[in-house]
Amino acid sequence: MRSRLTGISSMATRMLLAELAADYRQRHGIEVVFESVGGVDAARRVQAGEAFDLVVLASDAIEQLIASGHVLAGSRRDLVHSGVAIAVRSGAPHPDIGGEDALRRAVLAAARIGHSTGPSGVQLLKLFDRWGITPALQGRLIQAPAGVPVGALVARGEIDLGFQQLSELIHLEGIDVLGPMPPSITIDTVFSAGVCTASTQPDAVSALLDHLTSPLTADAKQRQGMTPA
Repeated sequence: MRSRLTGISSMATRMLLAELAADYRQRHGIEVVFESVGGVDAARRVQAGEAFDLVVLASDAIEQLIASGHVLAGSRRDLVHSGVAIAVRSGAPHPDIGGEDALRRAVLAAARIGHSTGPSGVQLLKLFDRWGITPALQGRLIQAPAGVPVGALVARGEIDLGFQQLSELIHLEGIDVLGPMPPSITIDTVFSAGVCTASTQPDAVSALLDHLTSPLTADAKQRQGMTPA
């Protein structure tokens, strides 16, 4: 068996996968190297046939890669649930986000609202549509560039109210995380892994996925702002 596996992922799971890869190497002597980029770019590169052993993306993106023949059918493994949180710049006033109505008022009061290019950003925009406030937000919605954390724009003062996966906010300096979305409108993304058809060592990847989904990884998932799937 070769002693190195390569993977690609979206940014939301970057810190988690780095921690889990280090743990796997310590336990099994197998190096696992992940490249983390914007989710759309990661899917495009897998579809282009780049030689990755595994890919970690939102579950619907993994299903699309299975349908297109770039991830092995039956290899999808759900890793984590990842919820959206809300942040402001450090020292800025903390708006009330304790319920759906309160958050709606906070959004309408914010001069600039930031969201991601990923699945959580899509769901957030659908929420604004459901609230009927999208027209009122024209010119105030800012989409972070692919691979750039929303929190980084919040920290620089380019966004007043930022929405992104908690895992992408908790390690950033210069922001205050207000908390998760209210329970009635939680935005939750399941991130899954799959074996790339380009891999020459699918059995080794399968063994890695057994570890990534095992109870041994639960504490790391919690530390990184996620919960086991």
